[in-house]
Amino acid sequence: MEDHWGNSPSSDDRVPGTDLHLPLTGKGSKRDQLMHALREAISSGRLAPGTRLPPYRALAKDLGLALNTVGAAYGELVAEGWLTARQGSGTRVAQRSRPLPRERTHRSAPPPRRPAHDLMPTSPDAAAFPRTAWQAAARRAMAAAPNDAFGVGDPHGRIELRTQLTEYLARARGVRTAPHRIIICAGVAHGLSLLGTVLRRPVAVEAYGLDFHRDLLTAAGRDLVPLPVDAHGADVGALPGTGAGAVLLTPAHQFPTGGPLHPERRAAVIDWARATGGLVLEDDYDGEFRYDREPVGAVQGLDPDRVVYLGSLSKSLTPALRLGWMAVPDHLVDELLAAKGSRELWSGSVDQLTLAEFLAGGAYDRHLRRMRQTYRRRRDQLVTTLARQAPHITVSGIAAGLHAVLDLPPGTEQQALRAAGRLGVALAGLAPFRHPDSGMPARDGLVIGYGTPPDHAFAGALNALCMALPAAPQRTPRG
Repeated sequence: MEDHWGNSPSSDDRVPGTDLHLPLTGKGSKRDQLMHALREAISSGRLAPGTRLPPYRALAKDLGLALNTVGAAYGELVAEGWLTARQGSGTRVAQRSRPLPRERTHRSAPPPRRPAHDLMPTSPDAAAFPRTAWQAAARRAMAAAPNDAFGVGDPHGRIELRTQLTEYLARARGVRTAPHRIIICAGVAHGLSLLGTVLRRPVAVEAYGLDFHRDLLTAAGRDLVPLPVDAHGADVGALPGTGAGAVLLTPAHQFPTGGPLHPERRAAVIDWARATGGLVLEDDYDGEFRYDREPVGAVQGLDPDRVVYLGSLSKSLTPALRLGWMAVPDHLVDELLAAKGSRELWSGSVDQLTLAEFLAGGAYDRHLRRMRQTYRRRRDQLVTTLARQAPHITVSGIAAGLHAVLDLPPGTEQQALRAAGRLGVALAGLAPFRHPDSGMPARDGLVIGYGTPPDHAFAGALNALCMALPAAPQRTPRG
């Protein structure tokens, strides 16, 4: 039978203990020091109301105190109202005990308000993540996982995932590689950071592209050379004479303007790389999503020794898993692994094994087929809504991917962004994607992502978007 302090008179070994950090400092007896430490832990909020304290026999043993010292301290704190003691419930922090309010030295900023409609070109539909299939793959992966999967991670990546990616990328994207030439990373951005540390010469980039990708390469010490972009993708004919040792491209679906790299330019950039010893860095960020044209294979398939292929789950599945990959030429494998470090610090083995099983069982293919239908339907709904409510707005880049570009009259991009903000619509303008030294004339437009909103909210998001668009120009009547 326990006493009021939660102790059995026969043996304290049968009573479960609770670790409790109580530094005994200050003057006075050990009982006084213990009472002071408990009062401080309660008043500061470290011991919340209702927290069960260790039996006094266990606490006495942990602190090296006599049993009667701890018992007396508990008893006095109960009398003072700091603690409560009930038969069968042990000793707990009293419910009426509250931490003292801490002095506020500054006013914290209120949390940012989430937009009512998210049309940013960033993420896929989070509600469509295949939870059941992913959980089933995780169970199978854990059942078959070798013991070394739970040790220190290999920066190369799990061989199970690299093997499955070799097969999948060859079948779905025309990538020619092998497991030893694939390096697992935390996404394309991580891969670019690693590449930036091993490249030695300037890197050519598309005049329109992700600014934070440019920032990563600049932070790694690489000078950047912008290439003009038109309806046929990057003008790779401008590469000779730039001094660039590598070029970063989005050849399947130029981001953000939307066109594929023309076949002649695909061949030309490989010829440039072979002639100069350069590298093509191929960001295949949404290569699985094609609607109105045949799938465009990876440029990497034209010359695996001159192209670094980068891919991830960010658009196809979810950015939350932080899983990506690089298929690299043989001569770069060791250098990139050395740049990554001797231990895997980014991507967990459990997620890697689960993705390997997800690929092997066909769940990834099934998910992509389902999402192609979903995103194509949304793309069509976007185009139809704009044709009905804003026929003066031109839509481009819609043959693939999860975003479209709306061309706006000159000087109206910021106006449209401000109007969208007032209506609770989050979207992106074209201006931030333009390299400041590109020399290309500024192009007013909006980059509309149609992957994020759930189906039930998509129509409302499109209606709000149309309200934010500039009105059609007034025609001057003929005299």
